[in-house]
Amino acid sequence: MAATMETATSMKNMLQFMKLIGQLKRVPRTGWVYRNVKKPESVSDHMYRMAMMSLTITDPTVDKDRCMKLALVHDMAECIVGDIAPSDNVSKAEKHRREEEAMRHLSGLLPEGLKQEIYGVWEEYENQSSPEARLVKQFDLMEMILQAHEYEELEGTPGRLQEFFDSTNGRFQHPDVLQLLSSLNEERQCHMTKTAEAKNSENSQTVSAVSSQPHNTSHTP
Repeated sequence: MAATMETATSMKNMLQFMKLIGQLKRVPRTGWVYRNVKKPESVSDHMYRMAMMSLTITDPTVDKDRCMKLALVHDMAECIVGDIAPSDNVSKAEKHRREEEAMRHLSGLLPEGLKQEIYGVWEEYENQSSPEARLVKQFDLMEMILQAHEYEELEGTPGRLQEFFDSTNGRFQHPDVLQLLSSLNEERQCHMTKTAEAKNSENSQTVSAVSSQPHNTSHTP
């Protein structure tokens, strides 16, 4: 009977855990909200593509499973504290305190083994204490600027989100990430060039249309 009650309690806690992390599907990424991006991605959208970056990396020395776990856990606390951006004027220490408290609550809903694993993965990322954690941080930044590029394409506003690209200068080291960055920069530059050419052509056509209109030279008596 006691074991049955314990199992029921454990499942209730697991359900509560799943409902809490489900909030991540409804927490928009603050940076895009502040830049007035329409229909900004959620935190879980961001973490999903980071997990796919972890899965598809070609470096045989990388522990993909570890990277995927780090990607899926690193922003988990935001289901409780929200996505705190630098412009929110919350100190790093205070941000860490809030997220640590949230992670203790979240992991506390899980059985002991899972509790230790998930909290440990989060702590590993926070402390950047392993090669995998440092690589996943690069995925975090890479995913951000890839999303910025996609928003520029969708809006037809090349260059509008340049500040996000500038914030990542010099922060990529892994060869696979650098190759992806090179492809992204090439595509973005092409998009910017094509958009500029299209606008110049449109302006030329407008000027041509105006200059070709007949001028009224009659005088009112």
